[in-house]
Amino acid sequence: MSDGKGEAIAARGFAVRLALFYGALFLVAGTKLPYFPIWLDGRGLSTSDIALIVAAPLFVRIICTPMIGFAADAHGDRRLAVILLAWVALVAFFALTGAVSFWAILAITLLLSVATTSLMPLTETIAMTGVRQFGVDYGRMRLWGSISFIVASFFAGFAVERMGDVVVLWLLIGGAISTVLGAHLLPGPASIGAAPAGVDTSAAATSSAKPVLVDVLRLVVSPKFAFFILAVGAIQAAHAVFYTFGVLHWRSQGISSGWAGVLWAIGVITEIGLFAFSRRIGVLLGSVGMIAIGALAGVLRWTLMAFDPPLALLLPLQVLHGLTYGATHIGAVHWMSERIPQAQAGTAQAIYAAVTHGIAMGAATIAAGWLYAGWQGGAYLAMAAVSGVGLIAALVLHRAR
Repeated sequence: MSDGKGEAIAARGFAVRLALFYGALFLVAGTKLPYFPIWLDGRGLSTSDIALIVAAPLFVRIICTPMIGFAADAHGDRRLAVILLAWVALVAFFALTGAVSFWAILAITLLLSVATTSLMPLTETIAMTGVRQFGVDYGRMRLWGSISFIVASFFAGFAVERMGDVVVLWLLIGGAISTVLGAHLLPGPASIGAAPAGVDTSAAATSSAKPVLVDVLRLVVSPKFAFFILAVGAIQAAHAVFYTFGVLHWRSQGISSGWAGVLWAIGVITEIGLFAFSRRIGVLLGSVGMIAIGALAGVLRWTLMAFDPPLALLLPLQVLHGLTYGATHIGAVHWMSERIPQAQAGTAQAIYAAVTHGIAMGAATIAAGWLYAGWQGGAYLAMAAVSGVGLIAALVLHRAR
């Protein structure tokens, strides 16, 4: 009985700490993703400059994120890496308060990206360690990040409406401070490795396991992993036009920043519902099935967005964000948890982040700058085609399984 209580307490403590950190981390994401381009626009930058600043950090993660992930796996203390990266992000956000020129903003953004792009894959690795060891529900932990995203994007929208774009950076600094505090509360390798009596840890090594470089290289060249990366990379990269110019385009249609916050909130509310029941849905559809659903939703969503739908249609259309992002992400995380050894988990998550949100998203974001400059909302048609590529890759991955 006492063993059962000890296991329950350990599992609950792990889940609470991760949920708190996800919440803190997404205070930054919920403000930065929709409104950082607004802050850049307020600095007098052109659409091409904005696209480059948004895209350049995505390429930094191609090299930095896998290196940091591999180093964290080798060191064995991913919590320490998260703490250091959170502090770097906070310092970089403060540095932006004094940045005026394009080159200064770009340089600081690149430093910021080294930290922020590596935080998420390391956090996901810690979370999936708990899923394997304690049996906690990943979706129930991760949904607090989505809830935080809603609160941040909703509040930021109305704050920008009333106080102007300058408030964006101070909201980001507040989120970065919360992230630092949350990082210090994360469970360390000792608490994760010390499983309660009765918990089987044979299926997954503790965080002290060391990766072997040859195994990492073997993973990278694996055809299944390649199709997996192509599928999720294409689906997530198809968000490029929306992430970079979505709010700006809505404003050109006469939609206020406040309503933009509401629209973002609707998409993330759907995402929360998906996370809450992700375990059941995952059993029903499987990880590859969820990735394919995300791709199908992307084809539909971006095709309709290309025709500048009015606010009345945008409200229900935003529900598809729960699938294009949420279903794809949950499917990706579970696919890696099912197929990647724990010793390589951090590195695999880092490669996934580097390729999906680095190479793929970076290229798509640069293309988005050109497409949006020429086609405005019609640029979403190209994103629908990219989602179609992801769907084909997901079907190939399903057949390979």
